[in-house]
Amino acid sequence: MKAIDSSVILSTYNAEEWLEKTLWSYTVQSYRNFEIVIADDGSREETRQLIQDFKSKTEIPVKHVWHPDRGFQKSEILNKAIVATQTDYIIMSDGDCIVRNDFIEKHVEYRSYGYFLSGGYHKLPMDLSHKIQKEDILTGRCFNLRWLKENGLKPSFKNNKIDASGFKSFLLNKLTPTSATWNGHNSSGWKEDILKVNGFDERMQYGGQDRELGERLVNLGIKPKQIRYSAICLHLDHARGYKNQESIDKNLAIRKTTRDEKRTTTAYGIKKA
Repeated sequence: MKAIDSSVILSTYNAEEWLEKTLWSYTVQSYRNFEIVIADDGSREETRQLIQDFKSKTEIPVKHVWHPDRGFQKSEILNKAIVATQTDYIIMSDGDCIVRNDFIEKHVEYRSYGYFLSGGYHKLPMDLSHKIQKEDILTGRCFNLRWLKENGLKPSFKNNKIDASGFKSFLLNKLTPTSATWNGHNSSGWKEDILKVNGFDERMQYGGQDRELGERLVNLGIKPKQIRYSAICLHLDHARGYKNQESIDKNLAIRKTTRDEKRTTTAYGIKKA
């Protein structure tokens, strides 16, 4: 393996089946010069054992960054994972997102100083999320539209995100009405820029903490670049027991202040005021 030049941060919490499937997808990446840093928001022992087993079976450098379970503290553990990375470029996704075999290649291909990259996902139904097995991931079969439809995927324009490539990807990236934002499941940027805005605001719980980071990057002068039809991942379905209106409202208020005051940093990030 060549010297690594990219770091993949994957967030997880007590979701071993989904994390294992996600990790398998990184073993078949066309671009190999990367490390994985797992941002673990207080998972149980089973997650630690899964990660240890994976580390013993792969040449990919893997770090497990963990803190005790104190409820939904994803922003805090992501900041710890950012500090733990050892490269200049950070790709962020989640431990419930199976990535296509050119996922890292596309992030590396499109990265550019002065920009961050905004990718998307295709959300699978729960039954199909369970049906996908190791061999389906290693062979890339789970990104075959015919196979997915045979196993329950419904027709949708969104299905273009699964098999788009080449000129089709380029065109759809240009035409999509979806704004290019920092999306925690599929975005990337230079570590230097992320540190300048002081990482994630740790006051924020579920609901838009990733978008707020991107808004501070934009205020800093970093431009977003749309790659939602180039860097492809499948989002495995799950319950969201941590979702509540109180945290969403709180986060919306923080985001409004960030936009209105054009803030480029937070006093509640990696470095505390």
